[in-house]
Amino acid sequence: MKVLLINGSPNEKGCTFTALSEVAGSLNAEGIDTEIFWIGKKAIQGCIACHKCFELGHCVFNDGVREISSRLDEFDGIIIGSPVYYAGPNGSLCAFLDRLFFSAGNKLQGKLSACVVSCRRGGASAAFDRLNKYFTINNMPVISSQYWNQVHGFTPDDVRKDLEGMQTMRTLGRNMAYMLKCIEAGKKAGIPEPEKEELVFTNFIR
Repeated sequence: MKVLLINGSPNEKGCTFTALSEVAGSLNAEGIDTEIFWIGKKAIQGCIACHKCFELGHCVFNDGVREISSRLDEFDGIIIGSPVYYAGPNGSLCAFLDRLFFSAGNKLQGKLSACVVSCRRGGASAAFDRLNKYFTINNMPVISSQYWNQVHGFTPDDVRKDLEGMQTMRTLGRNMAYMLKCIEAGKKAGIPEPEKEELVFTNFIR
Protein backbone atom coordinates (compact mmCIF):
# COMPACT_ATOMS: atom_id res chain seq x y z
CA MET A 1 0.00 0.00 0.00
CA LYS A 2 1.20 3.47 -0.86
CA VAL A 3 0.08 7.05 -0.24
CA LEU A 4 0.87 10.05 -2.43
CA LEU A 5 1.42 13.34 -0.59
CA ILE A 6 1.25 16.40 -2.85
CA ASN A 7 3.25 19.40 -1.64
CA GLY A 8 1.40 22.40 -3.07
CA SER A 9 3.81 25.00 -1.73
CA PRO A 10 6.31 26.91 -3.89
CA ASN A 11 8.85 26.15 -1.15
CA GLU A 12 10.02 22.58 -1.51
CA LYS A 13 11.17 22.12 2.09
CA GLY A 14 9.02 24.71 3.87
CA CYS A 15 6.18 24.57 6.38
CA THR A 16 3.82 22.52 4.21
CA PHE A 17 6.56 19.94 3.59
CA THR A 18 7.23 19.80 7.33
CA ALA A 19 3.58 18.97 8.01
CA LEU A 20 3.40 16.38 5.21
CA SER A 21 6.63 14.76 6.40
CA GLU A 22 5.12 14.26 9.84
CA VAL A 23 2.11 12.52 8.28
CA ALA A 24 4.40 10.43 6.08
CA GLY A 25 6.47 9.36 9.08
CA SER A 26 3.35 8.08 10.81
CA LEU A 27 2.27 6.17 7.71
CA ASN A 28 5.73 4.65 7.30
CA ALA A 29 5.72 3.52 10.94
CA GLU A 30 2.52 1.61 10.16
CA GLY A 31 4.10 -0.12 7.16
CA ILE A 32 2.60 2.15 4.48
CA ASP A 33 4.87 3.41 1.69
CA THR A 34 4.77 7.13 0.88
CA GLU A 35 5.92 9.54 -1.78
CA ILE A 36 5.95 13.34 -1.52
CA PHE A 37 5.44 15.06 -4.87
CA TRP A 38 6.33 18.76 -5.08
CA ILE A 39 4.43 20.78 -7.68
CA GLY A 40 7.41 23.14 -8.05
CA LYS A 41 7.83 26.85 -8.61
CA LYS A 42 7.00 27.08 -12.30
CA ALA A 43 3.64 28.48 -13.40
CA ILE A 44 0.93 25.82 -13.73
CA GLN A 45 -1.59 26.20 -16.51
CA GLY A 46 -5.19 26.26 -15.37
CA CYS A 47 -7.89 24.15 -17.01
CA ILE A 48 -9.07 25.70 -20.30
CA ALA A 49 -12.18 23.47 -20.55
CA CYS A 50 -11.13 22.10 -23.95
CA HIS A 51 -12.46 18.64 -22.99
CA LYS A 52 -9.62 17.00 -24.95
CA CYS A 53 -8.86 14.83 -21.94
CA PHE A 54 -12.10 12.95 -22.65
CA GLU A 55 -10.68 12.00 -26.06
CA LEU A 56 -7.02 11.53 -25.17
CA GLY A 57 -7.33 10.01 -21.72
CA HIS A 58 -5.01 12.67 -20.28
CA CYS A 59 -4.69 16.45 -20.08
CA VAL A 60 -3.39 18.20 -23.20
CA PHE A 61 -0.71 20.01 -21.17
CA ASN A 62 2.38 17.90 -20.55
CA ASP A 63 3.49 18.73 -17.02
CA GLY A 64 3.24 17.37 -13.50
CA VAL A 65 -0.51 16.86 -13.80
CA ARG A 66 -0.04 14.39 -16.62
CA GLU A 67 2.83 12.72 -14.77
CA ILE A 68 0.75 12.13 -11.65
CA SER A 69 -2.40 11.12 -13.53
CA SER A 70 -0.41 8.44 -15.35
CA ARG A 71 0.75 7.00 -12.01
CA LEU A 72 -2.44 7.10 -9.96
CA ASP A 73 -2.83 3.33 -10.01
CA GLU A 74 0.28 3.16 -7.80
CA PHE A 75 -1.45 4.89 -4.91
CA ASP A 76 -4.18 3.86 -2.47
CA GLY A 77 -4.46 7.23 -0.77
CA ILE A 78 -3.90 10.90 -1.57
CA ILE A 79 -2.97 13.67 0.86
CA ILE A 80 -2.82 17.25 -0.41
CA GLY A 81 -0.88 19.93 1.44
CA SER A 82 -1.02 23.67 0.87
CA PRO A 83 0.06 26.94 2.44
CA VAL A 84 -2.76 29.36 3.16
CA TYR A 85 -2.97 32.37 0.83
CA TYR A 86 -5.70 34.86 1.71
CA ALA A 87 -7.72 32.14 3.46
CA GLY A 88 -7.41 29.78 0.46
CA PRO A 89 -4.99 27.22 -1.00
CA ASN A 90 -2.10 28.21 -3.25
CA GLY A 91 -3.42 29.21 -6.69
CA SER A 92 -0.91 27.03 -8.52
CA LEU A 93 -2.07 24.04 -6.51
CA CYS A 94 -5.71 24.77 -7.33
CA ALA A 95 -4.83 24.94 -11.05
CA PHE A 96 -3.02 21.60 -10.67
CA LEU A 97 -5.95 19.98 -8.88
CA ASP A 98 -8.60 21.39 -11.21
CA ARG A 99 -6.89 19.72 -14.15
CA LEU A 100 -6.03 16.52 -12.28
CA PHE A 101 -9.54 15.93 -11.04
CA PHE A 102 -11.19 16.92 -14.33
CA SER A 103 -8.93 14.77 -16.50
CA ALA A 104 -8.36 11.82 -14.15
CA GLY A 105 -11.20 11.91 -11.64
CA ASN A 106 -12.20 8.35 -12.51
CA LYS A 107 -8.77 7.11 -11.45
CA LEU A 108 -9.06 8.93 -8.12
CA GLN A 109 -12.46 7.58 -7.13
CA GLY A 110 -12.38 5.26 -4.15
CA LYS A 111 -8.93 6.33 -2.96
CA LEU A 112 -8.66 7.52 0.63
CA SER A 113 -8.05 11.24 0.90
CA ALA A 114 -7.07 14.04 3.23
CA CYS A 115 -5.62 17.52 3.12
CA VAL A 116 -3.38 19.55 5.40
CA VAL A 117 -2.92 23.30 5.46
CA SER A 118 -0.16 25.50 6.84
CA CYS A 119 -0.64 29.09 7.91
CA ARG A 120 1.09 31.72 9.98
CA ARG A 121 -2.05 32.65 11.89
CA GLY A 122 -5.51 32.58 10.25
CA GLY A 123 -7.46 31.33 7.24
CA ALA A 124 -6.71 27.65 7.78
CA SER A 125 -10.28 26.37 8.05
CA ALA A 126 -11.40 28.11 4.83
CA ALA A 127 -8.46 26.66 2.89
CA PHE A 128 -9.07 23.26 4.48
CA ASP A 129 -12.71 23.36 3.38
CA ARG A 130 -11.78 24.33 -0.18
CA LEU A 131 -9.40 21.40 -0.59
CA ASN A 132 -11.80 18.85 0.89
CA LYS A 133 -14.36 19.73 -1.78
CA TYR A 134 -12.18 18.06 -4.41
CA PHE A 135 -12.59 14.76 -2.54
CA THR A 136 -16.24 14.96 -1.60
CA ILE A 137 -17.39 15.56 -5.19
CA ASN A 138 -15.42 12.55 -6.42
CA ASN A 139 -16.35 9.51 -4.30
CA MET A 140 -13.19 9.72 -2.20
CA PRO A 141 -13.55 8.80 1.50
CA VAL A 142 -12.03 11.57 3.64
CA ILE A 143 -9.84 10.62 6.60
CA SER A 144 -10.03 12.81 9.68
CA SER A 145 -7.71 13.47 12.59
CA GLN A 146 -8.14 14.70 16.16
CA TYR A 147 -8.49 18.31 14.97
CA TRP A 148 -8.71 20.08 11.61
CA ASN A 149 -5.51 19.25 9.74
CA GLN A 150 -3.58 22.48 10.19
CA VAL A 151 -0.20 23.62 11.43
CA HIS A 152 0.87 27.12 12.38
CA GLY A 153 4.18 28.89 11.92
CA PHE A 154 6.20 31.14 9.66
CA THR A 155 9.15 28.76 9.32
CA PRO A 156 9.60 24.97 9.49
CA ASP A 157 11.11 25.40 12.96
CA ASP A 158 7.98 27.27 14.04
CA VAL A 159 5.81 24.44 12.72
CA ARG A 160 7.80 21.86 14.67
CA LYS A 161 7.04 23.87 17.82
CA ASP A 162 3.31 23.58 17.11
CA LEU A 163 3.02 20.44 19.21
CA GLU A 164 -0.74 20.07 18.73
CA GLY A 165 -0.42 20.57 14.99
CA MET A 166 2.34 17.98 14.75
CA GLN A 167 0.29 15.53 16.80
CA THR A 168 -2.68 16.15 14.50
CA MET A 169 -0.47 15.23 11.52
CA ARG A 170 0.70 12.00 13.18
CA THR A 171 -2.85 11.05 14.11
CA LEU A 172 -3.93 11.65 10.51
CA GLY A 173 -1.22 9.30 9.27
CA ARG A 174 -2.20 6.58 11.72
CA ASN A 175 -5.90 6.95 10.88
CA MET A 176 -5.24 6.65 7.16
CA ALA A 177 -3.01 3.63 7.70
CA TYR A 178 -5.74 1.97 9.77
CA MET A 179 -8.40 2.56 7.11
CA LEU A 180 -6.12 1.33 4.33
CA LYS A 181 -5.59 -1.89 6.27
CA CYS A 182 -9.33 -2.21 6.91
CA ILE A 183 -10.05 -1.87 3.19
CA GLU A 184 -7.38 -4.46 2.40
CA ALA A 185 -8.90 -6.84 4.95
CA GLY A 186 -12.35 -6.22 3.49
CA LYS A 187 -11.17 -7.12 0.01
CA LYS A 188 -9.67 -10.35 1.29
CA ALA A 189 -12.96 -11.14 3.02
CA GLY A 190 -14.83 -10.67 -0.25
CA ILE A 191 -16.65 -7.47 0.68
CA PRO A 192 -17.52 -5.72 -2.61
CA GLU A 193 -17.00 -2.05 -3.33
CA PRO A 194 -20.12 0.17 -3.23
CA GLU A 195 -22.37 -0.19 -6.25
CA LYS A 196 -22.08 2.74 -8.66
CA GLU A 197 -25.16 4.12 -10.34
CA GLU A 198 -25.12 5.85 -13.70
CA LEU A 199 -24.54 9.54 -13.09
CA VAL A 200 -27.51 11.87 -13.23
CA PHE A 201 -26.90 15.50 -14.17
CA THR A 202 -29.64 17.96 -13.30
CA ASN A 203 -29.51 21.53 -14.59
CA PHE A 204 -31.32 24.23 -12.69
CA ILE A 205 -32.22 26.28 -15.73
CA ARG A 206 -35.47 25.09 -17.35
